Amino acid sequence: MQEFLAPPRIREPSFLNSSVFSSLLPVVLLIGIGWVAGRRGWIGALAVQDLSNLVFMVLAPALLFRTMSAVHVEQLDFGPVLAYFGTAGVVYFAAFFLYGGDRRAAVLALSGIFSNIVMIGVPLIGLAYGEQGQVMLFTLISLHSLVMLSVATLVLEISVLREHQDGASLKRMLSVVWQAVRNTVIHPVPLPIIIGLLFGLTGWSLPAVVDRPLQWLGVAFGPMALLLVGVTLAYSRIGGQWTRALRLALLKVLLHPVAMALLGWLVGLRGPALAIMILVASLPIGANVFLFSQRYKVEQDLITGAVACSTAAGLITLPLVMGLVAWWL
Repeated sequence: MQEFLAPPRIREPSFLNSSVFSSLLPVVLLIGIGWVAGRRGWIGALAVQDLSNLVFMVLAPALLFRTMSAVHVEQLDFGPVLAYFGTAGVVYFAAFFLYGGDRRAAVLALSGIFSNIVMIGVPLIGLAYGEQGQVMLFTLISLHSLVMLSVATLVLEISVLREHQDGASLKRMLSVVWQAVRNTVIHPVPLPIIIGLLFGLTGWSLPAVVDRPLQWLGVAFGPMALLLVGVTLAYSRIGGQWTRALRLALLKVLLHPVAMALLGWLVGLRGPALAIMILVASLPIGANVFLFSQRYKVEQDLITGAVACSTAAGLITLPLVMGLVAWWL
């Protein structure tokens, strides 16, 4: 533990910049390829929802189940992770109520805290902090989707039920909450995570005939989700929403890491443990937020633009955050 808490040895700006660009450019390219495919008409506008369902209902569950089935919960250090989720919770619910407390607010608030932690975070942390840094990152990854997407799903389902019931009275709220909890569990995101964790507790391993198809589906998730962002961007009428999209993007890549730095410091995090949590908070918006906007049919154009803007902005903000963290810690 003392060895891990020692200051990271890699601090050269040129190396950090190299790791940032090598991690972000493939994401930008995949979104760009999807945009070209949409603009050229290779993927029709009517197919976007079907592709979204494929990613959300097939690829994501395969990735989440396979990942969680290999997690050994008893070996994980949850201290920094709890600080991260505590910060994310403060930011999420503050944004949720500021945006109006409805399903639209739930999706917009999620865009402010949900990071592209796998496709960008894994290579970035590995290059900057090595294997010991990745151990902490994988601890966060093991719970990232389970905690954040489950909470977001619960808030969204409660919001949807309240809308359908025209503002349920307090006497009916227990029924609404129960239905929301049920809909949260029987859902293509939390359900495979829960089943994967339960399977992992058995100590069994997946047979190769099952594991290999799940691996293929999981590998396809990231590229397909990013291509879909590009295709949707090609058909979206973002127009005057670019300013709002950029504002959402900057809230994610700047406000979230600042909140993580302040609250993390207050609860006693120091050294690489705090640095990694700040860096994860500064990552661009994850594609799952886009999928939630598609599924719940709210602010689809805005979220599409925000995902693209945050990824592009990350080319500037991530080196800045990493440099400031190296100087501070």
